[in-house]
Amino acid sequence: MIVREGTSPRIIIWTVTFIGLAMIYAPPLYLLGVSFNPSLQPGLPHFSDLTLKWYVALGGESALIAALVQSLIIAFATAVIATVLSLGAALAYRELHRGRSLWFLTMLLPMFVPGVIQGLALSTVISRVGVKASALTVIAGHLLWATPFAFIVILTSFAAVKRTYLMAADDLGASRFRQFCDITLPLIRPGLISAFIFSFLLSLNEFTRAFYLAGRQNTLPVVLFGKMNAGASPTIYAMSGAILLVSSVCVVAAALRSLLMQRRAE
Repeated sequence: MIVREGTSPRIIIWTVTFIGLAMIYAPPLYLLGVSFNPSLQPGLPHFSDLTLKWYVALGGESALIAALVQSLIIAFATAVIATVLSLGAALAYRELHRGRSLWFLTMLLPMFVPGVIQGLALSTVISRVGVKASALTVIAGHLLWATPFAFIVILTSFAAVKRTYLMAADDLGASRFRQFCDITLPLIRPGLISAFIFSFLLSLNEFTRAFYLAGRQNTLPVVLFGKMNAGASPTIYAMSGAILLVSSVCVVAAALRSLLMQRRAE
């Protein structure tokens, strides 16, 4: 007797999944639609009324452009440093024989600290030691947020590095440095790229920590928050829509690149 799996559980699972995805993606997609609205009211436009006028108007928003440039610089620096630190932490994790769990929890701990507490604590510390709030202090706060995620991504990519590969290279006389450059690094390159993009996007969109740590030139999320409290402007929706589109393109490009490299490796 053959027992076939019923369709009811599948229908329930797919329904719940669809509802969850709709709740996640509906707000940003709605915001993206509003950015093409020619009127001043935040409503979805008719297809015949789609316009790019608010995207064109972004050129005259000097405060938004300056905040965007500041955010891009901070996000790039955060992504580079977080990727390098996470790579070192992942290598240390693989070399440890004792205390692996402690090291792993230590790296992930900042992920579970609320951004308000983390930002306020860092702001208090830097003010006590006489350091002025600037882009560097924002980078420090963003590193605490992005590094744990980059660490997980890079550590996962180490699954492609088999011990037998390194043992074979060691038998052939390769030094530890050559093993890393010739074997480990090429195999984990997709993870490094993903960690960089992940850290970049986390920093670019971070508000809470930047709110406490920014200097005279605020980051884009902080400026957008201030403009929303002062009265929503259509250019805010355009800027948000542009960031959403660029972020989506970066994520899709990274995923396609990773998939392509995996197929080549096979």
